[in-house]
Amino acid sequence: MPTSLQHYPAVSIAETLVFGRGIVDLWYWFYDGINDEELFAAHRVLITPDERQKHDSFHFERDRRLFLATRALLRTVLSNYADVAPADWRFATGKHGKPRIGAPRITPFIHFNVANTPGLVVCAVSVAHELLGVDAERINCEAEIGGLADRYFSPSEVRALRALPACEQPRRFLAFWTLKESYIKARGLGLTVPLDHFSFLIGDVIDITFDARLADDATRWRFALLDAPPCHIIAIGVDTGGAPLSLRTLHFVPLRKRRETP
Repeated sequence: MPTSLQHYPAVSIAETLVFGRGIVDLWYWFYDGINDEELFAAHRVLITPDERQKHDSFHFERDRRLFLATRALLRTVLSNYADVAPADWRFATGKHGKPRIGAPRITPFIHFNVANTPGLVVCAVSVAHELLGVDAERINCEAEIGGLADRYFSPSEVRALRALPACEQPRRFLAFWTLKESYIKARGLGLTVPLDHFSFLIGDVIDITFDARLADDATRWRFALLDAPPCHIIAIGVDTGGAPLSLRTLHFVPLRKRRETP
């Protein structure tokens, strides 16, 4: 089951930068709690003209806010690991859209993945592990989940979901969903990976099994499922080569001088 964000030790950038196997840093921001127009204006200065054009193309303010929060978090988080100003990062994408640092060239190289959902943006960082993915979702207990589970989940996951009392099924559905998203985002293959070709077993530890067609090794992967109260869930997946996952977390408001805890 999910473990609270506050359960984990705080991010230690110095430890992360020595290539410690299994180390992943999770930076997160509950941005809805901020109502600071000067801060938002400072965030807008950080983004590129292309990003600004995309920001302005959103019809609803809530979508513009989510986009800007995500870009501001990513840019300022990366600048904690390298002597690069937040506005100077440039990004490229892989064949299926996975983002990576395009410029400037830095040593050590920083691997990252971001996710957003209304109210929450997150950024996972590692220098030791390239195959890293994170997903975050807002829990909606009124969502219709049965049809989605039948369509996207493996038979074992559907059975595990339906074995639970109805009141527990929405959270378990999102646990499976975010874990699956974290894996396919880590692989950087997008939805070319059928979601029912791999299965999760959620217990005291989180195990994954693969259909033979995926040609992946379950012993290499480590996953974490995090409870982000009051209404969010986060999943992280990383190919550590089999090393234990050493997860650190930090609540962080971009461009605020003081790091904050919620």
